Amino acid sequence: MPAPTTRPLRADAERSVRVILEAAERVLAADPAASMEQIAEAAGVARTTVHRRFANRQALVDALADSAVRQLRQAIEDGRPGTAPPLVALHRITANVLRVKGAWSFALGQPAEPGSAAAAAWDEVAADCLELLARAREGGLLAADADLDWVRRVYYALIGEALHETPGAKEDSKDGAKDDAKDPDALATRVLDTLLYGAGPRPGKG
Repeated sequence: MPAPTTRPLRADAERSVRVILEAAERVLAADPAASMEQIAEAAGVARTTVHRRFANRQALVDALADSAVRQLRQAIEDGRPGTAPPLVALHRITANVLRVKGAWSFALGQPAEPGSAAAAAWDEVAADCLELLARAREGGLLAADADLDWVRRVYYALIGEALHETPGAKEDSKDGAKDDAKDPDALATRVLDTLLYGAGPRPGKG
């Protein structure tokens, strides 16, 4: 008889956790007071399965927040912040961040406990952003005397406002394609146009 292997069980466990976290995001975004039982039902698993993976509701919320911020960091890395031209990196990262934040709004809205893995990840996100903005300043996209921490805060605020666009997005009557209010790439362009040029005309557009 072949020797047993734990790999399938480990893969199953990872899938189970992923399904539970995805269900938790959906349920808690709609009702932040939802119970573990409601999350289990939405995930299509037994309540005991949820309790086996997470000791209590707070442990589940903490794991959800940690998973979401790690996905946010990966979205930033995928935009090649240290190697792509600054404007290209800014656009890619902004679109990626809008996708992740749109999908994990509840999780990413949770305050991180000081000293937690999520808090450390958020610090790394802020540091990554400042480094990219410094590259943008060196490349002439920002004023030479721009206060990068202020620019970062404005950038975050613009992303937050862009996310408010998504609930009211309409669909094109011909092919069902979503309009610019739902498209992360179009929203990223809007965010960066406002960040870099304000309400004034873009250079070359009069």
